[in-house]
Amino acid sequence: MPQNLITPLEPGQPRFSGNVEPTANLAQQSIHTTAFRRIEAAVASSCGSQHDSNEDAHSALDSAGSLYVVADGVGGGAMAQMASRQLVAHLRSALDASPVNADCVRRAMLDADRAIAQRIAKVTDSPGAATVALCAPVNLLASKWLIAWVGDCRVYRLAMRGQRAIEMLTCDDTFRHLGEQPPSGGALDDPARMVGNGATAGANVALHELACGDMLVLCSDGVHKVLDSHAWSDVLTRRVSLARRCEDLIAQARANGSVDDATVLVVQRIAFSLPRPRWITRWAGSSESADTVRNDR
Repeated sequence: MPQNLITPLEPGQPRFSGNVEPTANLAQQSIHTTAFRRIEAAVASSCGSQHDSNEDAHSALDSAGSLYVVADGVGGGAMAQMASRQLVAHLRSALDASPVNADCVRRAMLDADRAIAQRIAKVTDSPGAATVALCAPVNLLASKWLIAWVGDCRVYRLAMRGQRAIEMLTCDDTFRHLGEQPPSGGALDDPARMVGNGATAGANVALHELACGDMLVLCSDGVHKVLDSHAWSDVLTRRVSLARRCEDLIAQARANGSVDDATVLVVQRIAFSLPRPRWITRWAGSSESADTVRNDR
């Protein structure tokens, strides 16, 4: 089990002054369609007023693959940005070209931990690390998804049937939740698990079902710390593009007082306009019941 490592506390006051408000980066949106499934995805990210540059990172949506990642650099400065970007790049390289499962995700996370530490060590003696959340479909119909996380990046699911209530699928790796004592100067709600400084033994992994129309939402703590369940549901069910909904979630987080970097990535499983032949559904396999496998506990 890794040693407890402190997540540096965020400064109490923004670094920047003046009338310039942090704005979201240009949102991206894509549609990935095969004979078996149709997945729409969008992402937006914004640099907060506490940082000179955005220390969040996310996977690009221009790939034919179906791995979606959000990472949050920890600690401030160039090392945090380097850690988050390299983490996303490493996971994409290791996982995007083949079917994912719990074991390969955990191996990729440990490999990323070592690679990030080695790269940072070439630049400075100071540590750098990132928290992360990812998701990927594990069957042809995209009715079952693997999610994984380290730290306090989160994944939510919004069911588009019934009451359309938001559901958190992850559980933050904080000292409080893990029942561990933070180091001197740390807080119980700091992330106790990170990637890049040896503070992880792999990843938490879970399998969840996704019905047609349902959404998965990946985000950094610059968003989820200030949004309640009503805000999530209200924005995500608006009749605008997914990209606009990502931007609106960040705008709502800013309006609620977030000064941290903020990233939202939304994935939606879309139903085909014409029914697929029954043989496709039978051959692709029906969705199974949700199964959760947790690690690093």
